[in-house]
Amino acid sequence: MLTFNRKYFGLAILIFIVEVCIALFVRDKFIRPYVGDVLVVILIYCLLRAFLHWSILTVAFIVLVFAFSVEFLQLLDIVKRIGLEESKIARIVIGSSFSWFDLLAYFIGIALILIIEKR
Repeated sequence: MLTFNRKYFGLAILIFIVEVCIALFVRDKFIRPYVGDVLVVILIYCLLRAFLHWSILTVAFIVLVFAFSVEFLQLLDIVKRIGLEESKIARIVIGSSFSWFDLLAYFIGIALILIIEKR
């Protein structure tokens, strides 16, 4: 069911701004790679919840499967296989390097969502 939830949409915009700031200004080995990955699943979750009236668990599961899928596509070097290795945008959006720690970060992000939503 389509709907519009201002709270989730506002959170998505706020997290998007934080993500952009991290991408532009943070050059460390923790916040950018790991906190950014935790936040990206929360961002996607909030965006979906802003427009879809689905259960918390359904949306959380879909976001986790999507994030894991993108990460495993990185393992397959999908950006190069589809001929977009020269595209900076493709390398940023899809990513170009697989990491087990990224999977953990996505899982932590979804766990935080479930903990916060339970409250």
